[in-house]
Order: sequence, then C-alpha cells, then structure tokens
Amino acid sequence: MAPPLLQLSGIELGFGGNPLFRGVDLTVQPGDRLALVGRNGSGKSTLMKVMAGLVEPDAGSRVLPQGVVPGYLEQEPRMSGAATLRDYAVGDLPPEEHWRVEQAAEGLDVALDRGVEAASGGERRRAALARVLAGAPELLLLDEPTNHLDIAAIRWLEARLRSWKGAVILISHDRAFLTALARGVLWLDRGEVRRAEIGFDRFEAWRDKLWEEEDQARHKMDRKIKAEARWAVEGISARRKRNQGRVRALQALRAERKAMIAREGTAAMALESGPKSGKLVIEAEGISKAYDDKLILRPFSLRVLRGDRVAFVGPNGVGKTTLLKMLTGEIAPDSGHVRHGTNLVPAVFDQARARLDPDATLWENLVGDPELRVSGQADQVMVRGTPRHVVGYLKDFLFDEAQARAPVRALSGGERARLLLARLMARESNLLVLDEPTNDLDIETLDLLQELLDGYEGTVLLVSHDRDFLDRVATTTVAMEGDGRATVYAGGWSDYVAQRGSEPFSSNNADSSVAERKQRASSGRGSGKPAGTGVKHSEKPGASGASEKTGAPGQLTFTERHRLDALPEEIARLEAEVAKLEALLADPELYSREPVKFRKATEALAARQDKLAKAEDEWLTLAEKAEA
Repeated sequence: MAPPLLQLSGIELGFGGNPLFRGVDLTVQPGDRLALVGRNGSGKSTLMKVMAGLVEPDAGSRVLPQGVVPGYLEQEPRMSGAATLRDYAVGDLPPEEHWRVEQAAEGLDVALDRGVEAASGGERRRAALARVLAGAPELLLLDEPTNHLDIAAIRWLEARLRSWKGAVILISHDRAFLTALARGVLWLDRGEVRRAEIGFDRFEAWRDKLWEEEDQARHKMDRKIKAEARWAVEGISARRKRNQGRVRALQALRAERKAMIAREGTAAMALESGPKSGKLVIEAEGISKAYDDKLILRPFSLRVLRGDRVAFVGPNGVGKTTLLKMLTGEIAPDSGHVRHGTNLVPAVFDQARARLDPDATLWENLVGDPELRVSGQADQVMVRGTPRHVVGYLKDFLFDEAQARAPVRALSGGERARLLLARLMARESNLLVLDEPTNDLDIETLDLLQELLDGYEGTVLLVSHDRDFLDRVATTTVAMEGDGRATVYAGGWSDYVAQRGSEPFSSNNADSSVAERKQRASSGRGSGKPAGTGVKHSEKPGASGASEKTGAPGQLTFTERHRLDALPEEIARLEAEVAKLEALLADPELYSREPVKFRKATEALAARQDKLAKAEDEWLTLAEKAEA
C-alpha cells in the first residue's frame, strides 16, 4: 500500500482565545477526494493552511513523504511581484510546460495578459487556480475554487478534478460541485475533525444522526448527574466517608459535562416583506445595451410580476449584472424602456461586498448605515422598524461581542457575506436583488436563506452560478449565452437545461460559433424564445409571471386593442395619485390636526389602490391575450 500523502497527528491551534482545533488526527491517501465542511468561522481555511504548511500549529505534527509539495489555492491570492496574470500563473514552471497554464486558463476563461493591478478579484482567483492546476501536485488543496467561476468553468473544473491522479481536498459552498466530486467528507465541528467515507449527498443525514446520538448522550449524562447530586445531598452523613469515590465520580461527571461544547445554533435570520407592491413589478420593453463595440444585450422584453423568482445565468462577462441594473433602473438602456410597478421597496445584496467598509468594525458598519441608524443612539440599529442593540442583532447572525468590535477585514469570506445579509435583512423590502449571494456561505446558512426566500412574499431577482441553489429558488431563468442574446425559460437550472435540449454555454468564451447562431436562428431561439417550449405565465401557475412580449395583438378586438393602448397612461396616472396620497398620509400630525382630511385621504388611497390593481390585472390579461 502506498504511503499516505499527508498525516496530521494531535494538531492543536488557538489564537489567544478558545482553541480552534483540539487533537486533530487526519490521514490523506493517494486518490482521496475529500470535502472539508463546517460552519463559517469554524476554521476550515485555517486547517487547510496547516495542511499546506503555511500555518504552524501550537502542538502536534504534520508529515508528508519526501518530495510531496501540496498545491494550495487560497481564497485571496497574493500576487506581489508579478506584472501580469501570466507572470504569476507560470510561476516556477519551466518554459516547456507553460502550455499547462494556457490549457487551464482557457478552461477557466481568464485572460492571462491582463495586468495584475487591473485584474478583478475573480480574475486573480482564476489565474491562481490555473497556476495550481498547471503544477499537477500530488496533493491538491482548494479553498472555495468555484467562487467567481461561471457554470461552464465549474463544469470544466469538475471534469479536470475527476481525472486527477493525486488526492484532492475541497472547501466549497457549491452542493452540486461537492456532490459530483467528493467520495469522502471531513467534518470540522467545534474543533474536532470527523471523517466519513461517504459522498457529499449523504453528509447531512450522517451529520444529523451524529447530532441525535450526541443529544441522547448529553441527556443521559444530565439525568445521571441529577441522580448523583440528589444522593450527595440526601446521603447519610456516616456513609459519606466510605463513598468519597462516588463523590469524586460526580465531580468528574460535572467536569465532563462542562467541557462539552454546545453546538452553535443556526443563524436567527429573518426576512420580512415590506408594504405590498403592485402586481406588476417590472416591465422591460425592447431594451438593449452596448459598450463601445461590445454588444451586451439585443432588444429584449421581460415582464416580472409580484412573487416571481427570476434567475439570470450566463458566462462571466456576458452582461448579467448589467441587465440586472437596467431592470432596477440603476443604469439606462440604449433603447427601449423599463417601467416599474407601484410601491417598490428594493434591497440589494452586492456581489463585490462594496457596501462594507473593511477598515470599520462590524458595529460601525451597521450603525453607520443611514437607513439603519437610530437617531441619538450609538449602540442601536433599526431592524424592520424596531430598534435593536447592535450586538444583540449581530448575535442573530452568529457573531459574538468580540467580533462586533473587530474590523470587517478580519472576517472570513463567509462571515462577510453573513454581515451583508444582516444589513440587507434589517430593512423591509418587497424586491430583493441578489447578485451572487451564495459565495462563501456555509451549507447551513444557504439552507436557511433558501427557506427564507421560499416564505418571502416579495419578488426576487437573482444572479448565481450555484446550480443547486438555482434549482431550489428560481421559478424563471433568463439565460444570457453571449452575442447579446437573452432567453427566458420556465423553472430553475435543471429545467433550463432540459428545455434547451443541450449543454449551455461555451466553456471557453461567451460567444457562440456562427454555425450555432444560425442553427438557433432557424429554430426560433434567435428571437429570444426557446424553440418548442412556448413558456408563458399561464402555463406554469404560481411559478412565475416573467415572460417575453412577442407578436402583434392580432387576436384582440378593436375595443380591446384600444383599451390595451390606453391602459399604460391610466396606470401611470393612478400610480402618481397613489404616491401623492401616500406622501400626504406620511405626515404623523395629520390625523390630530385635520381628522376629516385624514379620513378622506385614507378612503381615497384605498380606492385608488383598488383601481390600480384592477387596471394592472386588465392590462396583464389583454397583454397575454395579445401574445397568444
């Protein structure tokens, strides 16, 4: 039998507080495919750095066979001294092996000629991944390798790792990625590592079984301590001398029970809808966009109704975020127009985490937000209309008081994502815009986020490369496959692939071949509608109202056609009247100052809102009839 590639024995590590690891023993054999899983902040990345030899443990040993040098991908690669991504990626490889870097860069879709200073964080990570893969190490340690990769690159990486000759250890939030690759699981929980020779798809059942056994053991110990404590109080004084062993055993039981570390609970996240929006949330008609000579979007139409969950998928750089910003009104289209429904209260999860100040503390990032600040209170935040102490609110998201006073830059990637969710969920909203929300989050938090989105009464616009998350959340998928094309499909990722009839996206670039474009144009896909699917809102009840507007209103009567043309102006007028009445009623002194005016304004608002809802319903009915 071949010697192990890595052996950790009795590893202990702490950073001044409670120990991060306690007596970790681990052996990695050639051919292992292991998923390293655990909660955000549990120490997964630190343990991987110990494996890579970058962090020295306080106690224990790390042993590798002579000549074995692990290949390690860190979350934030440092590239000082390299002028271009190519300079960094080739590293110490001899010139005759530089083709390995080019091959990996092609699969990962990264331009190696880009300067390091001009490269985005995602481009740096992909160049670092190309460097690690090109080195062909016997032991591959990858910390969140799918972050910033599009789905085509993730599939390419999956295929590459399936055929890897050495051992691979993965940290990832991507369930589909781990399910495809992992043949064993390393579970880091409260400083201990447990190993199971199972696929990742069986991990949660195994974990829950261990937790159940742990709860039963703790319950039995509590009962035994209670019984022994009763004996110690009620026992006959004359016999105590002869039972000092039993007293010592009770003390040992209490010490053992005290040493048990309680499981960290799930984050107490909550997501509440604000005031109800109108039935129509966003209507885009014929919008397009180009930057210089690069076509981002051909004329595209989309209708989003209240309660829809619309996902945007496509290769990196194809324009998903640009389309999202056009729909939300952040940037203007070159042609066409976007109309928003009434009473929208948006909340945005930023892909670049730019809304967090890395040098400020978690406390300061919350109380410094003008939308969350409580006037005159430096230790309070406004959480969905109710003042909360900032530390108490942060504890809902699994941060302790020491972390609350630490700078954001000290947080792991997953902890930063949780902090951003804390800011997002403190607001009431009825339109959530989530740009890559799954990056770095642990599995438990992802599960909770999915449950919250399931119960959210508002509308969700989502950009993600996490196929499992897309399947769990999305009711409509807008696929951007390059060349300015955007196509609407019903359902999530798997539904999109099934309707498309072939694997989407090119693994090397966002543009399709000329032959592929001609084939799609002849099959009807060039117009932006999946051939043979005919997806409409009415065909998927309760799923999504997002659909494209095509065709002329040939089936409408003259009266209906005239009504359809007139309704947008009527809806705009009603929206303006509703906004004016809401502004009037926002005056807190109106009721006491002019009660009659307050009553009339309230009645008028209810009447206008009812008329607006009916007008929107009528417009939707006629528009769908026109499309038929």
